[in-house]
Amino acid sequence: MAPGETIIFNPDFSDPAYDIRDDFVFETGDKWANNEKQCYRDDASHCFVKDGILNIVATKEEGHCRYISSRITTKETHLFNKGTFVVRAKMPKGRGSWPAAWFLGLPKPGEVRKWPDCGEIDLLEFAGNRPGQVTCALHTKAYNHKIGNQRNAKLLMEGLDEAFHDYTMVWDENSITIDVDGNVLRRFERQNDDTDEAWPFDKPYYLLLNLAVGGWYGGPVNDDDFPFVFQIASIKVTS
Repeated sequence: MAPGETIIFNPDFSDPAYDIRDDFVFETGDKWANNEKQCYRDDASHCFVKDGILNIVATKEEGHCRYISSRITTKETHLFNKGTFVVRAKMPKGRGSWPAAWFLGLPKPGEVRKWPDCGEIDLLEFAGNRPGQVTCALHTKAYNHKIGNQRNAKLLMEGLDEAFHDYTMVWDENSITIDVDGNVLRRFERQNDDTDEAWPFDKPYYLLLNLAVGGWYGGPVNDDDFPFVFQIASIKVTS
């Protein structure tokens, strides 16, 4: 740890007594945005810690939900604003897998704001149909994919689903920089004339980790490739 650096979030997946629910809340349901195919469940077969690694697993099932996976967030446990965020993770193999580590903003007291007004930071998104590519993005009311002007970037890199890599975000008052193993995808910079509609990143945000199936980004699903496994070795947030 660098001199003067303070750790503000660092779940210890290596602790045999670690409980996911100490740091995360499960979000569950059968219908999700972006034409995703999975249902999210709160169960130990789809989200668990084993051998010091957090595993989020998607499986093919019979019945009402063809695919089952998990989605966890820190919305009710830990909120963040600025700092250095490092997620060490290995992407899943499988066509149709769509893992992500991302952040959503909370409204200020008295506000009622929905996406994209609240702001979204995508530290990493990956699709099993494009295994040599990882992307990052910011979404705001002024810049988002629904109006076709989102601010994003991609990095071409082999081995994302073969080994663990460090996905890092450095977030300060006027910029958000995202890199993989030191390879910068993009530095997003606040402009002098940016209003809250363009730069809403001065409020509390919470972390989400999920493994979606299919959808607009995940693409066609190959049932023979299941299960999909998104692995997170560590998460460290410092200020």
